[in-house]
Amino acid sequence: MSAAAASKAEAADLTPEERRTLLRAAREAIAAHFARRRPDLPRAEGGLADQRGAFVTLHRYDGELRGCVGLMRSDLPLLETVARMAVAAAVEDGRFEPVRAAELDSLRIEISALGPLEPMRAEEVEIGRHGLLIGHKGRRGVLLPQVAVENGWDRETFLAHTCWKAGLPEDTWKRPGVELLGFTAVVFGEPPGS
Repeated sequence: MSAAAASKAEAADLTPEERRTLLRAAREAIAAHFARRRPDLPRAEGGLADQRGAFVTLHRYDGELRGCVGLMRSDLPLLETVARMAVAAAVEDGRFEPVRAAELDSLRIEISALGPLEPMRAEEVEIGRHGLLIGHKGRRGVLLPQVAVENGWDRETFLAHTCWKAGLPEDTWKRPGVELLGFTAVVFGEPPGS
């Protein structure tokens, strides 16, 4: 990722109030889904109106993953993308049973608002700064920037796990013709016990 692209991604940061608004919107969208009503969301202004990808991750308060769904790119305002991905994380992540309404109060929400996807070379990947998308022969895998940090991975391990996530051999990132895209993310969540 070029220095200019990284700068642009970081400039798209969100204010503390915008972050709180997105977290409230995510929780409201899930609650509205369970209540079978339209979510009561604020107007998308400022950074909330930016068209950018986002992932919503749901954890139990003991840290166990309960769902994670996102879009790498979106033509919708960030507020709406987050609201939709929150519901999808709760009920559409095929790795887990759908969240039940009674669970909502015991879940912690984390949001990753993504910067643009940029082609990069393996040696440019910075742990804790870049997320990865690897594509090869019709398969694609994505890991968010925080995943490598949370697991204590080095660059090569991160690349290998992104290949594995795509259902590819772990050394696929070394092969010619592999699509390797990096992105940054503004990652924030509800404080524990909130």
